[in-house]
Amino acid sequence: MKVEISVDGARTLVMHEQTLFHAAVVHRNTHAAWRSLDRIHIFSQEFGLMHLASHWRMLRYASSLRDSREVLGQITPLALAPIGNITGKLPFGNTGRANVSAFQQVDIPPDLNAQIAKL
Repeated sequence: MKVEISVDGARTLVMHEQTLFHAAVVHRNTHAAWRSLDRIHIFSQEFGLMHLASHWRMLRYASSLRDSREVLGQITPLALAPIGNITGKLPFGNTGRANVSAFQQVDIPPDLNAQIAKL
């Protein structure tokens, strides 16, 4: 199910997740850091520049971890995300990670739906 979110709502949720991401990095909690980056992608993927920024963050974080699989997995989305945004052919809810097909639609976790509904 596709959830409608405004650009301001997406920005608010992205800023919240960025704060959580930075805290996770400081505490060296890679699981929590990736979780926040996944959520940032979900919130931002309908908005061109925010979408690109989410993949750029993932690429930078993967690079900092020396995770070559994820680094390579972020290069193609950086190139193709603008086309997906222009054509509207983005798989809703996709986390944007290398471990998920770029064409796979994913259900949004219930807690994210709740956050979106509060906007």
